[in-house]
Amino acid sequence: MLKNSLVYLILFNLIQFWSVEIDCFQPSQRYLHTATFIDNKLYILGGRDKLDTSIETIGKDFFYRDFSTSSVNFNSQELSWLDLSNVNIVPPHKAAAAVKGGVNNDILFLYGGNSTDNDMALVYTFDTKSNSWSIPNITNMSGEEEFSRKAFLTGIIDNGSMYLWGGVEEISKYSVNDMLILDTINLSWRKGSLVNTPSPRRNYGATLLPNHQIIYMGGSNYTNITLNEVYLYDTINDSWDTKTTSGIIPSSREGFSVNLGLDGQRVIIFGGIGVNSTDALYVLNLSDFKWYIPKVSGTIPESRNNHKANVIGNYLVITFGQSTKTIESDVLFLDISNNDEYIWTENLSGSPSKSKVICVIIGSTIGGVLLIIGMFLLYKWNKNRRLRRNAVHPPDVEQEIKHKI
Repeated sequence: MLKNSLVYLILFNLIQFWSVEIDCFQPSQRYLHTATFIDNKLYILGGRDKLDTSIETIGKDFFYRDFSTSSVNFNSQELSWLDLSNVNIVPPHKAAAAVKGGVNNDILFLYGGNSTDNDMALVYTFDTKSNSWSIPNITNMSGEEEFSRKAFLTGIIDNGSMYLWGGVEEISKYSVNDMLILDTINLSWRKGSLVNTPSPRRNYGATLLPNHQIIYMGGSNYTNITLNEVYLYDTINDSWDTKTTSGIIPSSREGFSVNLGLDGQRVIIFGGIGVNSTDALYVLNLSDFKWYIPKVSGTIPESRNNHKANVIGNYLVITFGQSTKTIESDVLFLDISNNDEYIWTENLSGSPSKSKVICVIIGSTIGGVLLIIGMFLLYKWNKNRRLRRNAVHPPDVEQEIKHKI
């Protein structure tokens, strides 16, 4: 009877496990992280969760969200992630730069950042196919012994090269305006032109344009820099140009996001340090470099800074960051498919959320396997019990068995 009860108890627990949804990783508040979109997965790495000068253990966090399933709706309030922190070899850090690169554009390249670990490498790579980190051996093609680490900068990828302009130099602690270029295919370094380069700055905004030019704007060098000028770096010709902007020019800012619109003809900026909600969202028309405030509907969120923003499908997906009152742990969705009106929404499809479906599938699969194992064990136990009862025994043993039964 004891064995029978134990088997039924195990079976009951397996059924309970199968019916309960497995909880996926729920990230805590953070800012100054990286967010890299590779093969429909958004990878989040590092950052900090305190307003003091320390780097907490959150800087070791590494997780992702798969946005590839078109039939799944994603809700910003229930978005769940899959944790990869157990395979992470990168020390806790903040304010690094990350892009996708490599021969097949499926490798995450992480450069620089601030860390309390003196042994942190200058560059790390994460293979998204094998889920493994490594430290690449990179050749220096500029004749210098070693490139210095920088932080508070933006990495831009174009034709397999990662462009790393400006930021804060680790040794001097000053803002710089040099251009480091990492060939992510041949794993080699070089430097870009300094002719007509913008003034030194950190925490600026940047994005790649369709014509292989990188647009840089804003940032800080002791004081915030105005956006009445933007700067264009030509990755093909290694040259700089300056454009004067007009229209409704945004306030000076740093720690904001810059993304190319879906039509490739406009640039969208959001947030920044000291920026309020009514001053957070602007668009720069690239045909005449004129700023304007777009028409927006939906529930307008509080502005934030030192977040990250990625264009995923028709949406600007804004992850975490710091608002005026707190550090955020959520995600914002801005529908940018209609240039006449952007829409803040909690759902990428506008439908009821099914964001946890992946976790449910994983939980159901594991629970189903365990349930089958439990049923098999129960079947074997009952079969053996029947065999024992039907076996021929000597008279004294048979009487003892009947007595026990």
